[in-house]
Amino acid sequence: MAAIPFTLQNSYARELEGFSVPWRPEAAPEPKSLFFNASLADELGLDAAALAGEAGTALFAGNALPEDAEPIAQAYAGHQFGGFSPQLGDGRAVLLGEVIDRAGRRRDIALKGSGRTPFSRGGDGKAAVGPMLREVLVGEAMHALGIPTTRALAVVATGQPVLRETVLPGAVLTRVAASHIRVGTFQFFAARGDVARVRQLAEYTIARHDPDLAGTPGRFLALLERVCARQAALIAQWMNVGFIHGVMNTDNMTLSGETIDYGPCAFVEAYDPAAVFSSIDRHGRYAFGNQPGIAQWNLTRLAEALLPLLSDEPEEAAAQATAVIEAFPAMHARHLLAGQRAKLGLQRVEGADEAADAALAADWLALLHAGHADFTLAWRRLADAAAGADAPLRALFADASAPEAWLARWRERCAREDEGRAVDGTAAGEARAGRMRRANPWVIPRNHRVEEALAAASDDGDLGPFDRLLDALRRPYDEIAENARYAEPAPAEVTACYQTFCGT
Repeated sequence: MAAIPFTLQNSYARELEGFSVPWRPEAAPEPKSLFFNASLADELGLDAAALAGEAGTALFAGNALPEDAEPIAQAYAGHQFGGFSPQLGDGRAVLLGEVIDRAGRRRDIALKGSGRTPFSRGGDGKAAVGPMLREVLVGEAMHALGIPTTRALAVVATGQPVLRETVLPGAVLTRVAASHIRVGTFQFFAARGDVARVRQLAEYTIARHDPDLAGTPGRFLALLERVCARQAALIAQWMNVGFIHGVMNTDNMTLSGETIDYGPCAFVEAYDPAAVFSSIDRHGRYAFGNQPGIAQWNLTRLAEALLPLLSDEPEEAAAQATAVIEAFPAMHARHLLAGQRAKLGLQRVEGADEAADAALAADWLALLHAGHADFTLAWRRLADAAAGADAPLRALFADASAPEAWLARWRERCAREDEGRAVDGTAAGEARAGRMRRANPWVIPRNHRVEEALAAASDDGDLGPFDRLLDALRRPYDEIAENARYAEPAPAEVTACYQTFCGT
């Protein structure tokens, strides 16, 4: 077999002793490549041609590792649906190491589904083909939408069945992340009163993600501020594309601000802030509209872990952390409105009334909710309305006159923005429509299309539907005839009973 064609660094394993357990992935009996992300491999500075062959399949199955790999299972804790588990950790994942990509960024390379670890808690440590290919589809869609995300480098079938509700074909995912440092990583040591290791982890996190803060006074408070800012921006992006994470536990929130763990995730179709698809979210804790509040709750848990680092005076530390956490809703609202303005075709201009624009966006969402209109297509058809074609938008409502009053308000706002510009109304409308089509996707991972592709791959070994859907998701803003089926909402009766599962 050819040599593994890249080298790894191991800063997490070497600089954070006691934060993980050395562990090797289990070998797969009959590895077969199902997916390889050649463009991501190139971005990472890897030899994509070599990895597409036998050596890559062996690596991505966990059967052969680079000589300089120091594979580990990371330790972390976490609040899961509000209840604290002091020890979770990588129960079916192994961090192989890190590479420095072409942009000079350090990136983790990890296997998911590679067998039991000391943190498996009775689980088999395995994964099935369907959930691992879901991570590819949704992660690549999020990347194409410009949303920070972990990404799939490869998926390899193991040739070994896994037992869930039924017997399923097994697979291993290779995941790339800016890091796998989670809120729960800090909680693991804070819960044990190990302030020295909380400090060590915070210093490592700063060096890795916010190096300009290294060695500066007040850096731990600044780290909390940076993480809050990243999460405020991230959750706003989720909300603006209708994404529901489904399991926003603290062990699924990264310090880097990337979306991680595409388990019971989904996208809303008919707009509904109360939408829940995850089979394990029985009380709606992680409903679509709850996500900003849950993010703030999770960040409060991070702040609690960092308190001993902020000040020697407990009251002062609490006051500093509280001020940061209490600023989160306004910060998120600013990011949300910035995205909504782009989606509405509005450009922020001096003197623009933020409260009025926020009300315009909120009333638009209320209109979609009342009319059970498809979230993604409504935004997209609003771009058509900007160009003078109202009919496609009105067709999304049972009562075609429902959007009339709101459209009049929106057009008046657009006209005020266009005043004094050297363009006629038609040209301004076409320009606005063009901007809106670059801000509002036409294709998202529609839940029924994702399930269709995964079933074909898992049940029939047919990757054709998966490949075609993936191609469409990588071009979310291109309205082309060959991808029309991927833009169509599911029948209402399908969406009404749709559930997602965590894949464990």
